[in-house]
Amino acid sequence: MRLLPRSLYGRLLLLSGVATLAALAFAAFAIGAVLERFVVSGLDDRLDAQIALLATAVRADGSIDPARATIAAPYDDPRSGWGWKIVAPYGTLISPAPPEAEGVGFLPDPRDLRQKRDKHLRPGPRPFDLHGVDGWVRHARRLIVRTAAGPAMIIAAAPRRIVDRPIRAAMAPLLGSLALLGVALVLATLVQLRLGLRPLARLRRSVAAIRAGQTQRLPGDQPSELTPLADELNALLDQNAAQLASARGHVANLAHGLKTPLATLAVALREPGRDPDGSLAAEVARIDGAIRHHLGRARAEVPGGASRRHTALGPAVEALAAALARIHAERGIAFTADVPDGLTLALDPQDLDELLGNLLDNGWRWASRAIRLTATLDGPLARITIADDGPGIPAAERAAAVEPGRRLDESGEGHGFGLSIARELAELHGGMLALGEAEGGGLSAVVTLPVASAP
Repeated sequence: MRLLPRSLYGRLLLLSGVATLAALAFAAFAIGAVLERFVVSGLDDRLDAQIALLATAVRADGSIDPARATIAAPYDDPRSGWGWKIVAPYGTLISPAPPEAEGVGFLPDPRDLRQKRDKHLRPGPRPFDLHGVDGWVRHARRLIVRTAAGPAMIIAAAPRRIVDRPIRAAMAPLLGSLALLGVALVLATLVQLRLGLRPLARLRRSVAAIRAGQTQRLPGDQPSELTPLADELNALLDQNAAQLASARGHVANLAHGLKTPLATLAVALREPGRDPDGSLAAEVARIDGAIRHHLGRARAEVPGGASRRHTALGPAVEALAAALARIHAERGIAFTADVPDGLTLALDPQDLDELLGNLLDNGWRWASRAIRLTATLDGPLARITIADDGPGIPAAERAAAVEPGRRLDESGEGHGFGLSIARELAELHGGMLALGEAEGGGLSAVVTLPVASAP
């Protein structure tokens, strides 16, 4: 049986509720005890004043002077419950409502007072509580006075309702106030828990944002209790990123190292007589497919992989254009770009540089005077068009142009992998590459890539 709920919110709320109830119960008990003591103290002072007056009626020889024992209100009414009694060695004097009424017991005989040595029956300067009186009926005080004939006892009693009534009258609003205080404390606890646990919800959303690829690290502005946890999670993310980068590098190096020989082998097998039944070409194609598959997994499927990165398109285009303008400075190609501000793509900067770099480098090689890059939004995808004013590619040969190792012009430099790599990277990230004719002539390369969601 689970005593505490699984939720931290539930545990804190339960413990706070139990502590609040215990504190309120203790407060009610303590306030009630203090109030009763205050009321009883006032009643004792009133009874002690009556006893002091009656003590003047006890003569030194042990007799009683009735003239000094005046009967004033409320002791004169037998129904009031107020009463007194003087028990002396040589006489007894009782008010109209004697203290022994309604079940009050233990009124010793004067002879017993002379014989007893009980400390409660010894003479003293002040009255004290009369033990043995029924506390639910009467509240009484007594005084032992020393005389020549022996001790005399003076008892004054009051009805218990004198104590109970004001306490009950005060406890009703007190308990109501404590109940309202309890409700206020519960509401304050709820607000405190919501505010206190809000950083945990914010941390959960930050981790979810990392998992969704919207950010790379947890924010550093955490409460002091959560800062060590955030630091450990960020260290874990850095370690995973480093391991991923190393694994991706090894896989990419292996894949690219094998793709060129495979492409060369595929070209050789297309020569007449090299592969009469096509079986070798099929095996080469199968190996090439396996390489592409595992390269794609290294780039996209590993948690936190490239598909979860964000890259701003504008700065990437500017950097590539500046580098290619220097490389092909002798050609004097004019480059213009029209990219919406803030457009961010959901792929790794390295992949974007490789993809656009191949397309732009191809444009710089074949353009006559100008290259233009435009980017537009098409739902969750960005449509990037790179158009040059070069000779272009005939429609019948465009499909072959994006195949690995295919070069439509053998006179230039290169190995024929630029367009195929661009197509592979676009498809890897959920996009595509299409070749067409640019307006006014030339080649138009249109690539679609996923747009990053807003962090």
